[in-house]
Amino acid sequence: MKELNKKLAELGISKVRLAKYLGVSRQMLYNYLAIDNISDWPKEKAAKLLSLLNVESIGELVNIKVTGEYIIEVENRLNEGVKDISNKEVLADLKGFNKKEQELLSEIINILKEKLSNDKTKESYNTLLYLYHFLQSMETTEELKYILAYMSKSLGFTDPMEFTFNKDKQFIFESIIFSAMTLYNNGGASKNKLGESHKRFVQNIEQKKEEKLSRTQELNTVKVQALKELGFTEINEDNAKEVFEKIAEIQSRKV
Repeated sequence: MKELNKKLAELGISKVRLAKYLGVSRQMLYNYLAIDNISDWPKEKAAKLLSLLNVESIGELVNIKVTGEYIIEVENRLNEGVKDISNKEVLADLKGFNKKEQELLSEIINILKEKLSNDKTKESYNTLLYLYHFLQSMETTEELKYILAYMSKSLGFTDPMEFTFNKDKQFIFESIIFSAMTLYNNGGASKNKLGESHKRFVQNIEQKKEEKLSRTQELNTVKVQALKELGFTEINEDNAKEVFEKIAEIQSRKV
């Protein structure tokens, strides 16, 4: 079994992915790997591992040379195995979506799960938290879709002349982002030079927060006034329509 652990290390297979491939918990995988003889493993799990490594017995691993080609072959088998298992788990929760939508959502969910499983650092968590905020805001900020399109194109996944959204706006946005990224990557931008610009960026955000807070306070004030005029103490299912109509009426008085 020492040879098995050695080969797994050479192949760069994480315990998380191997456990997923075998359909067991990570702790159970550690228990398996601590067993001296693979014949003591559950037969199904032993067969899957041997299939992954393309050998008939653990003894054959001594003669296996870990080349780039072998690594790719094992990686492909591992990816397919993990994908099949993950899809079965995830697709059960995706009823109501068509096949392409299910496959896309499944892939996204699996990537996010794997990233969190492999990297428990605060940086990894915050990255996905920012992604969550990004997705939350896509309906109200159309430029976020242009950012995704730009990154897909620049990374080679999408044709650079494909414009899925508003063609003119997307073209302008991509051109501006490319200029900014070129400046950033070529060292033409420095913290000192951009200090004033970042200061305006912070001020702009703070102003938006103040406006949002002011708007919230205004709505609360109008809500209180509407409840008072109607003789209610709170908004509930029975009076919601009437209260909202009164709120609209009070706001119209100020126009």
